[in-house]
Amino acid sequence: MKVKDAWFILTDLGSLPVAIAAYKKRMGIEEMFRDCKTGGYNLEGSGFKGDRLIKIILLMALVYSSAIFQGTEIQKKQVQKYVSRRKDKRQKYRRRSIFGIGQDGEEWVNYLDRYSLGVQELMKLTRNKRRFYQQGIRAATLIRSSS
Repeated sequence: MKVKDAWFILTDLGSLPVAIAAYKKRMGIEEMFRDCKTGGYNLEGSGFKGDRLIKIILLMALVYSSAIFQGTEIQKKQVQKYVSRRKDKRQKYRRRSIFGIGQDGEEWVNYLDRYSLGVQELMKLTRNKRRFYQQGIRAATLIRSSS
């Protein structure tokens, strides 16, 4: 993987592997904040205060955990390319967090279930795409098995 710009990380941690591990954890926390803000749940735009805010945060924690578990399973099974396609073909690095992959996976499988008959009819018309369709169905089966 070739990086466009060099990064310089100043730290008082004892070694480079320890510093990189700490930085990876920090990036995970940054992703979580983005997921809870405008990149996902838009918590700051909700206007909730007091007990309502506490209740929505508890609910979000449960749903967020579920999406993280689902996204992790999708990554382990290496089928995230089916549910979180890159919008920009030149993009080399992922844009979706594990949370986003988990959410996308659930939506994608539900979409396949809802429109399977119509998609099967289309596949009869476009036989050259059948291989890709079959790969997608296999990916959906793997995703469902982790739910």
